[in-house]
Amino acid sequence: MKKFFPIVIILLMASGTRAAAQPLMDTVENAYLNTGGKIFSHRMGFAGIVEWDGEEIPWYEIATVYIFPPLVFSNAAEARRYYQIANNIKKVYPIAVQISYDVKHHIAHLDSLEEKKDRDTYMKAMEKELKKKYTPVCKKLTLTQGKLLIKLIDRQCDQTAFKLVRSYMGSFKATFYNTFASIFGASLKKQYDPEVDDRLTERCILLIESGQM
Repeated sequence: MKKFFPIVIILLMASGTRAAAQPLMDTVENAYLNTGGKIFSHRMGFAGIVEWDGEEIPWYEIATVYIFPPLVFSNAAEARRYYQIANNIKKVYPIAVQISYDVKHHIAHLDSLEEKKDRDTYMKAMEKELKKKYTPVCKKLTLTQGKLLIKLIDRQCDQTAFKLVRSYMGSFKATFYNTFASIFGASLKKQYDPEVDDRLTERCILLIESGQM
């Protein structure tokens, strides 16, 4: 299986046999069985005291619960493909969330620096820190999971990995890294499309965030 580590620097910067059985349905029980335990628990927390009908009562906030129509698979192979996608998301999504947090933190500090030499010094330190933190993590990803991570970075950062690199490292490096990624069939320009191409991915993420998967 191809591994993703040949293009890890890019991200840091910035089937079975067909079955003739009855149609299979995606249920809560199947989701747990095929994707393992939750990575986020269903959140509920005390938010304060509010006045209601003349009385003071405690106020609790709970996570959103999503209700989707069950997915119906035409055969077992189709079901396995879906749950493989779900497993990849459960592995990669927390990485994308953490990368997004780190990148936004570093960029906010970088944008506060006025002198070019200060920006260049900080950029080198940032690159070194991100490499050290994420290289061991990304080495464990398959190429499919790496491509998914590129899309999820776009989802979390509101811009593609290509734009992130271009904005803070220049067009030359952004083009170079994207050309290098293309050797492995990847692209830093890939955008996240929750309405069409990545509809099932978005469904999985919402269920994961709410603790339902």
